[in-house]
Amino acid sequence: MIPNHKVKDALRLSPPGQPLQGHIRPPGSKSITNRALLLAALAKGESRLTGALASDDTAYMAKALKAMGVGIESPDATTFHVKGTGHLHAPGETLFLGNAGTATRFLTAAAALADGRVVIDGDANMRKRPIAPLVTALQSLGVSIEAPTGCPPVTIDGRGRVAAGDVSIDAGLSSQYVSALLMLAPCGEGPIRIVLQGTGIGARGYVDLTLAAMHHFGAEVLQKDEVSWTLAPTGYRARDFVIEPDASAATYLWAAAVLTQGTIDLGVPASAFTQPDAKAYSLITSFPHMPAVIEGSQIQDAVPTLAVMAAFNKTPVRFTDIANLRVKECDRIHALATELARITPDLAREEGDDLIVTGDPALIGRRTDAIIETYDDHRIAMSFALAGLMMDGLTILDPDCVAKTYPGFWNDLGSLGVRLERIT
Repeated sequence: MIPNHKVKDALRLSPPGQPLQGHIRPPGSKSITNRALLLAALAKGESRLTGALASDDTAYMAKALKAMGVGIESPDATTFHVKGTGHLHAPGETLFLGNAGTATRFLTAAAALADGRVVIDGDANMRKRPIAPLVTALQSLGVSIEAPTGCPPVTIDGRGRVAAGDVSIDAGLSSQYVSALLMLAPCGEGPIRIVLQGTGIGARGYVDLTLAAMHHFGAEVLQKDEVSWTLAPTGYRARDFVIEPDASAATYLWAAAVLTQGTIDLGVPASAFTQPDAKAYSLITSFPHMPAVIEGSQIQDAVPTLAVMAAFNKTPVRFTDIANLRVKECDRIHALATELARITPDLAREEGDDLIVTGDPALIGRRTDAIIETYDDHRIAMSFALAGLMMDGLTILDPDCVAKTYPGFWNDLGSLGVRLERIT
């Protein structure tokens, strides 16, 4: 029994006692699925998205688009049929998007194309995640939009179109602000030029992911330098689109194989992924000799995976340039430091916006009574599952929060031979 805790259940892991072997196909990319859903919705005609992710985040996006008049059907668990008209309608009620950052940021911009008022809101965690830079940028394009707290809820009075012109954006907190503007821009009344304020941008690789998806759906983008893009008013054309597996999800499986000295076939080599987090593969495979310093700005969602691995590394690891992790689904820097310290004191600490994991190979094979709080954050739950492969008795609270991006995660681990015990 887990006493005095509000969550309904927990999961206790036991090390497999042998190398993990098997074949696991990770779910489709959340990042690409939500981009493709929006672009197909803004296109004229029917698009078929295959290999898509079915999870809480993509369900929020699909439900919101349906409420705005887009036809979306799911004939199976990994396919969306999207019928767009090139227009969005004002929904009859608030669009509740849980803690889905991509859906919230992308739809905040796209709502400018609706024919009336759109209110976008989320859960308590989403209401703490900044959106003011995007709001300010949209206001400069003449969009009537307000977010009084600087976080959701956001109210947009759409005019069915967006004016041409130049817009600057501060992307220091999130690349999703840039992606949101980029995807909106081809629907402008004329060319729109987007310029970064400064050169800082969180996870620039996700902007490249956005641009690739936009090109697929017919957008024309001129990029003369690293800080500006000019987009022609082409709109989008319906296209079929194949979505690759989620690289962030793949990091847990790559790490599980390395930690247990096993082999897990994902059906796709690491080199074939286009998502930024795939760059973490070389760091994962460097265990137990991980670098002394890991710069995490371009592999943000892989940092929890690497940090938990670093707990068993032979030498300390400092994670730098990860300040943006403080405004994810939770403050991940604080969460990682706090929960690693539950395993053993001083295993990790915060130093400014850096995370230092001291590393202790002697922990491998030990028993632990650590109970890991997950902060309603899927990545905290999945990354600490890796610690459960190395130490007996680790308990993870609220394990079902993984449904945000990887609903089948625990089943996949179990199929590889990991022993999981549900407790209440």
